[in-house]
Amino acid sequence: MAFKKTVGLKLVMTAAAAIIFLPVAAPSWAQSNSTQSAPPAAPQKESAASAKTALPTADQVLDHYVQATGGHDAWKKITSRVSKGTVDVPAMNLNGTIELHEKAPNDMIATVMIGGAAFVQAYDGKVAWSNDPQNGLREMSDGELDETRRDSDFYRPLDIKNLYPKIAITGVEKIGEHDAYVLDAHDAEGADAEKMYFDTQSGLLVRDISQRHMADGVSPVQVDFSDYRIVDGIKLPFSMHQLAGGNEFTITMSEVQQNVNVDDAEFAKPAAQ
Repeated sequence: MAFKKTVGLKLVMTAAAAIIFLPVAAPSWAQSNSTQSAPPAAPQKESAASAKTALPTADQVLDHYVQATGGHDAWKKITSRVSKGTVDVPAMNLNGTIELHEKAPNDMIATVMIGGAAFVQAYDGKVAWSNDPQNGLREMSDGELDETRRDSDFYRPLDIKNLYPKIAITGVEKIGEHDAYVLDAHDAEGADAEKMYFDTQSGLLVRDISQRHMADGVSPVQVDFSDYRIVDGIKLPFSMHQLAGGNEFTITMSEVQQNVNVDDAEFAKPAAQ
């Protein structure tokens, strides 16, 4: 396929690497082994004052998420993950594949094959790098590096409070047919804002909105998570619908294997040619 059809597909690669897995997106986002009860459901038709009083704390919402996705101990039993799936971009009439390799504590490499081209984004615990037809092989820095480092945390669902020390619950919003608690997260400097939406009933992450730094600028990215499935005792989203840089696409996972052998060399930046 002509190279011109790959223009703008870096957005697909960036967003794909960004969500993997915020659960896991994974994507569970409090370093806690607590078994406390779930936060109360969203108030129904109450006054603003009473609704605010009824809201759980951010810690309660995050603890609920940990338990909803399997709990701290279950997460810690997993040390590596290989995920495979498809990427569909309806507006551009494109589809392709995605493969993600992750290893604790913070190694990640994601490869998207789409439009006849390969897009790679990786982090080896120190160096974040990418390789694509538009920008070639390059090392990331500044905002891109910070985002990739956070995204590559294998236990991100447990470490979110360390990644974002400033987290506040701001209310309840409707996501589809469900109410969701809204959490605003910021780094220590108050920057790099991320807005997370957790289903008030299930406790699962259903939406994440953030600003993503890329080679050609900053773009807003919205990810909607669904089709959660239990794999080796933890619950992961198998469908991730994304809006990024004006493009809309869906990542659907078809295979997830955990505690498999993943070589450290996979994540290292290749030598320039």
